[in-house]
Amino acid sequence: MALTLMQRAGWGLADMGIVVFVVVKQLLVFAFLTSQLGVPVGLAGAVTTAVLIFDIITDPLVGYLSDHTQSRWGRRFPWMATGAVVMAAGMTGMFAVPAGLGIAGSLTWVIGFFVMATIGFTMVAVPYGAMAGEITQNPRERSAMTAWRMGFASIGILVGGALVPGLAAGMGHAWAALAVSPLIIGAIWASIYLTRRAPRIAQATTVDPRAVITLVLGNRPFMALTVLYGVMTMAIALITAGLPFGALYLIIDSGDTFLSGAARALTTLSLMFAAFVVGAILSQAVWVALSHALGKMGALILGLSLYIVLLVVLFYQLPSVDVTLIAGLFVLAGMANGAYQQIPFAMYPDLMDITRAQSGQAIEGAFSAIWLFGQKAANAIAPLILGGILTAYGWVETTETITVQPKAALAALQVSISLVPAGILGLAIVGLLAFYRPHRVH
Repeated sequence: MALTLMQRAGWGLADMGIVVFVVVKQLLVFAFLTSQLGVPVGLAGAVTTAVLIFDIITDPLVGYLSDHTQSRWGRRFPWMATGAVVMAAGMTGMFAVPAGLGIAGSLTWVIGFFVMATIGFTMVAVPYGAMAGEITQNPRERSAMTAWRMGFASIGILVGGALVPGLAAGMGHAWAALAVSPLIIGAIWASIYLTRRAPRIAQATTVDPRAVITLVLGNRPFMALTVLYGVMTMAIALITAGLPFGALYLIIDSGDTFLSGAARALTTLSLMFAAFVVGAILSQAVWVALSHALGKMGALILGLSLYIVLLVVLFYQLPSVDVTLIAGLFVLAGMANGAYQQIPFAMYPDLMDITRAQSGQAIEGAFSAIWLFGQKAANAIAPLILGGILTAYGWVETTETITVQPKAALAALQVSISLVPAGILGLAIVGLLAFYRPHRVH
């Protein structure tokens, strides 16, 4: 049965709430620790990585439990509804650090609520990803669903990357997080309501954990794509983790370009994310059309290639005093990023169908958990890598947002958010061509 327009759009809506948290944790937590709490950059990177590694452990557990859940609301909805509240509460709490705790106390506070928020995120994201394999088995319909998802995700990126930093600059990080919490919860709950009559597999699976692992790992195209998407995510996570520092130290508004007024009103960081989102929104229909014309893999490789070109251009433009020029590059980067955002998420549910057809088992939650595992591993490692690089070149932490940095540290930052991610994306393209061999359901 074909999905209605409201069901396709409704499924995509949840990602708006999910992405707000994803962007906040990738963009602000590392910078918050080093620029607001005075935590040494190497320690901040290690702490962020440790929490995200813990988060990885919860993915298979939630995937397994959601596959085995049986309720009047189905297998996925109870997890998503509860997780939305846990995620928003944890996100707000980790920024509400009481004064006078010192570095050790502040770290303990942030870690506790960060763990809470990431558990809530897993409770939402794993069942949500599983729904993509349940509610339709039509590859073209999945491309359309994913376009809706990425359209809403772009709004989430705008909120998390532009609105939250702007609010945080005026009212503090905790109040900014609290202000967007209703949007996070509301988007996820509205998605549940709008998809309540979509086709779904309500019967809980009875497969034991060992058999689940065997089935998922036995799907070689899925495992190859999961690893390669994790590689792509590593590149994007490095950019995201380093961008707050880049906006402070590498993009200095001269005050006389077309978007200088917007940079002063929004902050440079918020302006860059707004430009990025504009590009991402403009590209969604384009990538759906290119996926149909070139195939999903061909369109993905094209998008990653364009991304590499833009990152090389960005390297040669930084440092810059022209916020208009850099914002223009971020519009183009957002368009290229649309391929990374959209196409793999339309590819991997197709691969779930292979296992379901061959085994008769509906274990979409397990697949969704492993899919997220690759992304979370990359997001966990990226702050550690960036922190290690900056520490090696003498980066200076501060409690005053900005301070004088060594030239070598600034040069390392410039390379870390441009050429290093470009090289990683190049490796992902090579991996796709060498190792990804999808086959169809018979």
